[in-house]
Amino acid sequence: MADEIREETKKGLSRRQFLRGVGAAAATATVVGAVAFRPKTDEPKQGPKTDLDAIPGAVPVSLKVNGKTHQLNLEPRVTLLDALRERLQLTGAKKICDMGNCGGCTVYMDGKPIYACLKLAVDSQGHDIETIESLAPEGKMTPLQQAFVDHDALQCGFCTPGFVMSVNHLLKTNPNPTLDDVKQACCGNICRCGTYTRIFEAALAAAKARKGAF
Repeated sequence: MADEIREETKKGLSRRQFLRGVGAAAATATVVGAVAFRPKTDEPKQGPKTDLDAIPGAVPVSLKVNGKTHQLNLEPRVTLLDALRERLQLTGAKKICDMGNCGGCTVYMDGKPIYACLKLAVDSQGHDIETIESLAPEGKMTPLQQAFVDHDALQCGFCTPGFVMSVNHLLKTNPNPTLDDVKQACCGNICRCGTYTRIFEAALAAAKARKGAF
């Protein structure tokens, strides 16, 4: 290398010019080589699949929800809550704690309140499932829902569907509840805004307005 530098220097090139030329040549060779050896792809890259039915490991699941039967393909690990919200677009049941602590995902299974986040969709087959959407299928609020509005029994509203489902079940089985009955019915629901007093007032007002009509 020293001999080459001296030879080039004799030709009128400085050491700095020579090294600059060597560096440029090496960089050019690298780029050309990278292009030459770049793997060829005949097909464009495929984006993520958007078809929710094309899921590895999915199994057929039949769910009867609000009187209608739905045929789905779901992974065995999918919860009833996720199936309702993500596949059937029934978003009334809320995904809050996702571990059976808050009651925001309360639905009915065979007429009894359950936490949808704790029930697998595959295990929900053969049961009648009802969500809060079933209470007012034509979009008109029930007396209980109206009572929640009249008594300002909500703040952020995220927990409200779960409370409505719990109180609704109480009024079906006990049309003339006491305050203690309402508190007991709601013991599995959490309101992080602390609107419990208004919720209890709404429940009792709804019971008085239409006893046995729920």
